[in-house]
Amino acid sequence: MTNNVGTIDRTLRAALGLVLLYLAIFSGLALFAAPVFKYGAVIVGIIMLLTATMKFCPVYTLLGIKTCRTR
Repeated sequence: MTNNVGTIDRTLRAALGLVLLYLAIFSGLALFAAPVFKYGAVIVGIIMLLTATMKFCPVYTLLGIKTCRTR
């Protein structure tokens, strides 16, 4: 498993993951009252945080994308 997620990409993924988790759990918005949106946002938020932490995105591997520097 080689790294394929760069620093800026990781930062954006972590921020998006945290925002989605916040919106789904704490915001109280009507949109997130529906279970589909609430649990969907939680799942996507967790996936974003995991890919940011592990510096690896399986979808990037399938598409041949690499946003990190090669050394």
